[in-house]
Amino acid sequence: MSPVNDSALRRALARARDGKTLDVTEATVLLHARDEHLDALLEHASRVRDAGLESAGRPGVVTYSRKVFIPLTRLCRDRCGYCTFATAPHKLDSPFLSPDEVLEIARQGAAMGCKEALFTLGDRPEDRWRQAREWLDAHGYDDTLSYVRAMAIRVLEETGLLPHLNPGVMSWRDLQRLKPVAPSMGMMLETTSRRLFEEKGQPHFGSPDKDPAVRLRVLEDAGRSNVPFTTGILIGIGETVQDRAESIFAIRRVAREYGGVQEVIVQNFRAKPDTAMRGMPDADLQELAATIAVTRLVLGPKARVQAPPNLVDAEYALMLRAGIDDWGGVSPLTPDHVNPERPWPQIEELAARTAAAGFALRERLTIYPEYVLAGEPWLDPRLSAHVAALADPETGLAREDAVLEGRPWQEPDGGFVPAGRVDLHVEVDTDGRTHDRRDDFDHVYGDWEALKDRLGTATPTTPGDVWQALRRAVADPAGLTDDEAVALLGADGEALEELAAIADDLRRQAAGDDVTYVVNRNINFTNVCYTGCRFCAFAQRRTDADAYTLSLDQVADRAQEAWEAGATEVCMQGGIHPDLPGTAYFDIAKAVKARTPDMHVHAFSPMEVINGASRTNLSVREWLEAAKEAGVDSLPGTAAEILDDDVRWVLTKGKLPASEWIDVITTAHKVGIPTTSTMMYGHVDNHLHWVRHIKLIRRLQEETGGFSEFVLLPFVHTSAPIYLAGIARPGPTARENRAVHALARILLHGAIGNIQCSWVKLQDDLCRQVLQGGVNDLGGTLMEETISRMAGSENGSYKTISELHAMVEVTGRPARQRTTEYGVPTAERLAASAASDGVCQSVRRVLPLA
Repeated sequence: MSPVNDSALRRALARARDGKTLDVTEATVLLHARDEHLDALLEHASRVRDAGLESAGRPGVVTYSRKVFIPLTRLCRDRCGYCTFATAPHKLDSPFLSPDEVLEIARQGAAMGCKEALFTLGDRPEDRWRQAREWLDAHGYDDTLSYVRAMAIRVLEETGLLPHLNPGVMSWRDLQRLKPVAPSMGMMLETTSRRLFEEKGQPHFGSPDKDPAVRLRVLEDAGRSNVPFTTGILIGIGETVQDRAESIFAIRRVAREYGGVQEVIVQNFRAKPDTAMRGMPDADLQELAATIAVTRLVLGPKARVQAPPNLVDAEYALMLRAGIDDWGGVSPLTPDHVNPERPWPQIEELAARTAAAGFALRERLTIYPEYVLAGEPWLDPRLSAHVAALADPETGLAREDAVLEGRPWQEPDGGFVPAGRVDLHVEVDTDGRTHDRRDDFDHVYGDWEALKDRLGTATPTTPGDVWQALRRAVADPAGLTDDEAVALLGADGEALEELAAIADDLRRQAAGDDVTYVVNRNINFTNVCYTGCRFCAFAQRRTDADAYTLSLDQVADRAQEAWEAGATEVCMQGGIHPDLPGTAYFDIAKAVKARTPDMHVHAFSPMEVINGASRTNLSVREWLEAAKEAGVDSLPGTAAEILDDDVRWVLTKGKLPASEWIDVITTAHKVGIPTTSTMMYGHVDNHLHWVRHIKLIRRLQEETGGFSEFVLLPFVHTSAPIYLAGIARPGPTARENRAVHALARILLHGAIGNIQCSWVKLQDDLCRQVLQGGVNDLGGTLMEETISRMAGSENGSYKTISELHAMVEVTGRPARQRTTEYGVPTAERLAASAASDGVCQSVRRVLPLA
């Protein structure tokens, strides 16, 4: 460690003393503090910690978790230079602990009053070790995480212990699978140093799961998924002091943006025999104290900061002075399998050491008190009873009189009880929404200021000459470069009219002159949702005034009403309601088909598909095949927004990544389920994002041929949280709407023949303009459109056939009713829709008279 200038250290200490925000450079300087400078640093960190405990309502309380350590497998695909936990198959009796062995450890722990079952294991051992793959196959598990999930459920049901899962690197989809079975999860960031990962001879070289970018993505995905998550840094493995500071700031960024980092461990390296780093010196304990103190100052008073008590020798008081407020998990039964040479202190000794430093030791659960008390969305309802049995309802800490006993874990078997504002679909046009925003607006979507930091600046583009681009659009529509396409999105005046004319010529070639529409009904079966999409004004908590959930009978009743009004399609989507059973989507499709066997069921976005697959523990393909069998005929390609994760993670906190959307859509096409494709634009994106999104849709269509249409959805801003927070712009301009509809026709020419505009989001006059610039389809009569209306759209919840024809008439083109597949409805359907004018009476009767 290189010395730092004494005056620089004093300046940084003064800023810390005065509560000033530190930057990476100042934090790096403070990490060098020793002797009297260290004493000052610890004093400042202690003050910040004490303020946080006071604010949390537990002044002077330091926590720990009484746990058992379950080493489910010691096999790992990584090769870390300091690890003694991972081993080779020939050194083990079995690649995995058996279920009986897992439960025996858990039962013994429960008998000793433990409340946490810490599952620790190597990363995806089946990818490296044949023996692990064979064991999983022989026991009926697709992968290691499937076994983790199954064992977590058994521990819950047979012992009452709460699982904390440390399975290493997880994908966003893995987190969806595991969240229902564990109140908390974790993975150490360790370090953001790429040198330690990329250079041969460094501790993380050859270990794919130690890529700092991959590990940071796990932290972010956990936050997006509302998983209370433990992380931390490991010091003394060859990183620089600046690396340490940057690692702390990386954790702070994720913690601020998503609010899901429940604790940060600052762990010191301890050399172990039989490892590549056995000759490295242990991290100095003063160095550890300085790192803890800087972590406390950077993360602030609300952070929970931990030091493992078995790695600090006798320096308990020093670590408390440095600003920790938690000792982590301590086991009265099992060793620390990661540091087996360092036994846990006895809990009585830990309490005495803590008391000697002026603090009281209190037991917590694996999920921290703040998240226990917050409940949803952090705690899955399938775990609520298990946690409630062990938690003090006032403090969220562990109950001293808690009785450890197994409780059933099961998918919710209700959720279809009608509740809340079930007439919102009609009242939204008369009474409107109750409030313009939810009362948890300030925190449910993450930290708005941190979000602005993520937004950054737009990618610079150098659009070419618009007239040259127009000539290219005529000669080779699908061959436009990104710069040429961006230039066309900037077209105005005469150039815009030329762009529209080119697009309309291509429309005529691809789809003829008919303007088509479908007689359909939207059925949004619930708006209860905790995903945290920042653009969505539809989602509500179950306790909000505008929240509602329909019963299966109500869904079927609405489908039957639509059928009687001549509809050929119902479009069904809903919020990600935590109480709906795993079979909910199948049940909804079956209910509609039972009542209206010939109705086309166009239902469930890719986000809902992932939710259903996660809840039923099926693969996406298996889930889609089951949905098809249940009656789903096609999927809406919504939840796409912009298929660029840099945009998506600003637009939404927890919705599926772009790669997952693509996987669901392409898998649907492979199993014979067609889908639409969509783009929601005009918020925090730019024109280059639009171009790349449309080109991606084309590439997918060329691979699968499964898209029936491309639907452009301009952002409706009025009640959108991200607009109310001052981050998004108020939607695209009229000029941009005309240009992007035309460009979509041009870029998709020869791949997708149907380009649809949304009358819900565009005024009638603008719909007519885009119809003269490449668009051939108006969507549907809808009958009940609630999602855009909740966001502030003023174009109504339905349009009659007469209104659609009147809109089109001005263009001089014929309007024609179609089916979902763009066929011609039967004579019986046409007669029924003509009699109702395409809208059932129940949604019309409450509208005010003209």
